[in-house]
Amino acid sequence: MIHGGAGAILYNAGCGSVLNVDGIVECDASIMDGRTLDAGAIAGVRGVWNPVLLARAVMEKSEHVFLIGQGAERFARDHGISFEDSEYFLTEARIAQLTKAKGKQAISLDHSQTNEPKLGTVEAVARDRFGNLAAATSTGGVANQLWGRVGDSAIIGAGTFADNASCAISCTGIGEHFLRTSLAKTAALFIEYRGMHADEAHANEAIRYLVDKVHGFGGLIIVDRKGACARAHSTPGMVTATAENGEVRLQTA
Repeated sequence: MIHGGAGAILYNAGCGSVLNVDGIVECDASIMDGRTLDAGAIAGVRGVWNPVLLARAVMEKSEHVFLIGQGAERFARDHGISFEDSEYFLTEARIAQLTKAKGKQAISLDHSQTNEPKLGTVEAVARDRFGNLAAATSTGGVANQLWGRVGDSAIIGAGTFADNASCAISCTGIGEHFLRTSLAKTAALFIEYRGMHADEAHANEAIRYLVDKVHGFGGLIIVDRKGACARAHSTPGMVTATAENGEVRLQTA
C-alpha cells in the first residue's frame, strides 16, 4: 500500500483503509483453502500491517477459524506478525472521505458513485496447476461505520469461500448485504449442484440473487475448478485483473 503526505491510496485495506466513526482504521480479513476447507479470519484489528497474513496465521497456527479485536492482535504479536503505528494507516483522502460521510450522516462505499475511484475491498482467488483453489479477502470496511462493525470480508461463506468441488470466490460491497445472503457460499452451490461454470452468466446470476433478495450492492470474482474466471457487480464499476501463464488482463468497468 502507498502511504505518505500526499494521501495516496491503492485500496481499502491496510494502509489507506477507510476510517470508522471515531476516525480509526479497523481491518477485517479471511482466507480459505479449497483443498481442505481450512480457513482463517480476523476482524476489528488495529495496527496489523497485513491482515491477510494474520488470517493465514490463524488458519495454520491455531485450532480456530475466527479471532477478533484484542485477541486477534495478541495472537498476531505472539506469532511475529508486523504492526505499525496508527498514523501509518491514515491518509488525507480517507480523512476527507470521513468528513464528507459525517456531513451526510451516512456510511460511504468507495465504488458507490460513478465519479469516485474504485478503491474498495481487496479480493483474490486462485487455482494452482493441480486444481487446488483458494480465496482471500481484506478490507477496512465502510467509511463512518460504527466501532466494532464487522462486514462480510471476515466471514467464511459470506465474503470468502473456496472448495475444490466448486470454486473460489471473493466479494466486495456493502457487507451487510452479503452477510444476509451468504452470497459466497450461495454462488459456490450454484456451481456444485447446478453443474454451472464460472462464466459471466453464473456470476451475473449470483449478483442477480443478491439484488433480488436484499437490493444488494457489490460485486464478486470467481475461479472454478476447471480454471474458468468470472466477475459481476451491481455497483457502477469494479476493478479486476486476471493472470494466467504470465499474461495479465485488467478490467475497470
